[in-house]
Amino acid sequence: MLASALAAFAHHLAAFAIAAALVVELVSLRGELTVASARRLLNADRIYGIAAVAIILIGVARVVWFEKSPGYYLHSVPFIAKMVLFAAIGLLSIRPTLTFLSWRSALADNRIPTFDTAAQNKLRSIVHLELALLAVLILCAALMAKGVGFLGA
Repeated sequence: MLASALAAFAHHLAAFAIAAALVVELVSLRGELTVASARRLLNADRIYGIAAVAIILIGVARVVWFEKSPGYYLHSVPFIAKMVLFAAIGLLSIRPTLTFLSWRSALADNRIPTFDTAAQNKLRSIVHLELALLAVLILCAALMAKGVGFLGA
């Protein structure tokens, strides 16, 4: 029982870290890029990536060992929707991550990375979409927790 509660806590903590990292990215993509904001974006994206891996590992552990059986989850429409949304958010995050990683050499030299307004607006749009999909994912989590959309086995 305690292990299950701790796994749930860690899972939720990682989910909040993802949300916080995306908000930091969104705010940091406002205005003119500076060395400080570029570093903040790179660090926020690193936290996002670590939290996403934690979500996957802890989520699999919860499904397999701590919560209901995998069969239960595979018959839950909100659970399946959560997985699809999580994958979509992950795929959307590839472009921002690659952009931020490309800045490492400039930041190592304490230079502002090259980043035009069009690219900045595109990344802001992507992060906005990630946050919107995350909100829908949270709704699916609440529905799943209450057994809504369970098709039965």
